[in-house]
Amino acid sequence: MTWTVWLSLLLACVVISLTPGAGAINTMSNALTQGWRRSLWGVLGQQAALIVHVVIVAAGVGLVVSRSPVLFEIIRYAGAVYLVYLGVRLVLARPRAGGVEAGKGARESAWSILRRGFWVNLLNPKAIVFFLAFVPQFVRLDRDPLPQYLILIATVIVVDVLVMWFFFAAAAKPFRRYTRDARGQRVLNAIFGALFIAVAALLLLVH
Repeated sequence: MTWTVWLSLLLACVVISLTPGAGAINTMSNALTQGWRRSLWGVLGQQAALIVHVVIVAAGVGLVVSRSPVLFEIIRYAGAVYLVYLGVRLVLARPRAGGVEAGKGARESAWSILRRGFWVNLLNPKAIVFFLAFVPQFVRLDRDPLPQYLILIATVIVVDVLVMWFFFAAAAKPFRRYTRDARGQRVLNAIFGALFIAVAALLLLVH
């Protein structure tokens, strides 16, 4: 992969990561409820899903998914249902007594945060189709594909971690003070729950 191609890849990754979606909403929600540092677990879970997407495309499975309406629809509806589940769970979540800061003993486990981030990104069939169109632009078939895929995956992950953690998670930090009382927690939970449900609706309505 030449420097020119890599710089094009880098720019594309920045633009893609900055585009708001379920991953960004999940990251901001985690930063509010679990704190900026612990939101990294969710970001890492999302990166694990990105790796799976690239591997799926590299293995040719992505082409099967994109050309199979039934399989695509199954994954699409599963993703939407999961996002609605996350949204409803947030809306119905009970506020922590004394606020989020005081509820450290009941905070979510790192594994749970990581797992949720993984499923949020994985259950997005449009991501597979996107990578199916995205990856070939930066991988030359007349050269050894393994180093090219490794560079691509490393670039995608580094950029997405930086954007998710230092932009979206950091953007949520000023609002964390609203989680100190029950009313603030309910309002923020309702907002982010509604955003999850809205993304689910877009996943179903926008083709």
